[in-house]
Amino acid sequence: MGFYEILVFVHVFSAIIGMGPGFVMIFVVKHASTMTELKHAYFIRGKLHVFTLVGGTLLLITGLWMGFLNTYLFAQGWYWLSLILFMIALACGPLLLSPRSKPMKDFLKRCKGEEIPKEYYLLSGRLFAAERLENSIFLVIIGLMILKPF
Repeated sequence: MGFYEILVFVHVFSAIIGMGPGFVMIFVVKHASTMTELKHAYFIRGKLHVFTLVGGTLLLITGLWMGFLNTYLFAQGWYWLSLILFMIALACGPLLLSPRSKPMKDFLKRCKGEEIPKEYYLLSGRLFAAERLENSIFLVIIGLMILKPF
């Protein structure tokens, strides 16, 4: 196996490690029925987020590295569109997800009792909408990587 094939291998595994957990983040908390379950679900989400950060970083590094090794990739439309969409998805973190996650974290810290207040559903709806947008972007990127349509 040559160096380029190793990069492809790391790239594919990084996609699984980085994007896989991102696709289940909403599911992890969606079925919590008490505040204890909800707080624990968000704790698990926090642990899963580490995988998305590491995997996402490796995706970017290996994707660019493969481009520099095989410069023909920079002439491919699917490669550029994937890279642009990936940068947009990265920007979603500080621009969309963080401003929606911070009120959620504050809410979880101050909430007492076992009943989940209605405020949670408003906050989570905003957060989950941003996460669904980001997941949709990642699905398009995965499709571009597989199909290489142009």
